[in-house]
Amino acid sequence: MSNHQDQPMSVGERRYAMFLLVTVYTSSFIDRSIINILIEPIKNEFHVSDTAMGFLTGFAFAVFYATLGIPVARWADRSNRRNIISLAVAIWSAMTAISGLAQNFWQLALARIGVGIGEAGSSPPSHSMIADMYPIEQRTSALAIYSWGIHIGIMLGAVLGGWIAQTWGWRYAFFAVGLPGLLLAVLVRFTVKEPPRGATGGAATKTETIPLAEVFAHLWRVKSLRHTIIGCTLVAFVGYGVASWGAPFLMRSHGLTIAEVGVILGPIAGFMGIIGAIASGKAADRLSMRDARWTPWIVFVCKMAAIPFIIGFYLTADFWIAIWFMPLTVALGATYQGSTFAMVQTLSPVRMRAQASAVLLFVINLIGLGLGPSAIGITSDLLAPYYGEESLRYALFGVSMLGIWGAVHYYWAGKSYREDLQEIGATASAQPA
Repeated sequence: MSNHQDQPMSVGERRYAMFLLVTVYTSSFIDRSIINILIEPIKNEFHVSDTAMGFLTGFAFAVFYATLGIPVARWADRSNRRNIISLAVAIWSAMTAISGLAQNFWQLALARIGVGIGEAGSSPPSHSMIADMYPIEQRTSALAIYSWGIHIGIMLGAVLGGWIAQTWGWRYAFFAVGLPGLLLAVLVRFTVKEPPRGATGGAATKTETIPLAEVFAHLWRVKSLRHTIIGCTLVAFVGYGVASWGAPFLMRSHGLTIAEVGVILGPIAGFMGIIGAIASGKAADRLSMRDARWTPWIVFVCKMAAIPFIIGFYLTADFWIAIWFMPLTVALGATYQGSTFAMVQTLSPVRMRAQASAVLLFVINLIGLGLGPSAIGITSDLLAPYYGEESLRYALFGVSMLGIWGAVHYYWAGKSYREDLQEIGATASAQPA
């Protein structure tokens, strides 16, 4: 198969590759998010605070996941991306299974660091592959489909984790979701074709890796990219934070069991997240054909529309009322990945794409995934003397309002996106083959 890497992928090869890349992304989110449904039993067994659990679900994973993504992306920009993804799946799957063997908080933290190290090798090369598999007019939808893995993974992690933890204990949940990933790593390595670089976005460039400083400079210089990355970071800060603490909130404030939370939270997060990603991706592709600025503006509209539902979900004391606000909150919250990833890939030169994706992921994961859960945990502990068990409710509500700030940056990104597309398009076409 490696002898034919320079040949375009057939429709069947492209669909199969996309299917496995979505499956890989699903696996990564099952393994990273399953700990969210397990926060309460782990906290009770290890006798730690919300601040400690925020560190475990956020920073312990994110710091290595974010920082290692950049060197992995530099590797991916000059090497076989499929092989890198396969190795990454094997590492994070093994470390997830090892998490079930932890006998204290710090052993579990080390295992979670290992999961983060493995997952650093997934998204940057995957984004780069998808950009070489789909032309610009299909790229937002393709990357929105790729983002289904987030919502399917969160759903399966919640449902499986809640049921297994209540039936056999939290350690068995880690075993159950980690071990199957080793088979997935083999499938990726031996059945997926590496797409030729630049096949859908201009000719492939020379094989020298672009210096990292040049990548940072490019992302900051292009105004629409700068605002997109700032907006995405803020949105991710909210999204990862509330996702980490959703299960404890429902258990503490509404009295649900861990299995009940999994059955309710999982399908809503999964199905409504997919619906939001599909609808926003399709809408962005269609509207951007008339005006390219709708690629980021669709995120602004959806984020602002979500605010009333967020208020209703967190501030009502009645569970059956709150649950009616949750589906649209999730769907509207899942609308930023396709547009964000597509803009970064489209506005970056071919040989910079994996690194550009890694820089984006570095920023949003270090601040969003790393600090979001920790900020909510710390805020909950600070509010506990005043609100008791309800402290988590108000911590979640307060952090959620930062989404408005993120939405405004997507609006500003749209104001310059059309001009940036024209400038980058001219620059890209002038690059040597």
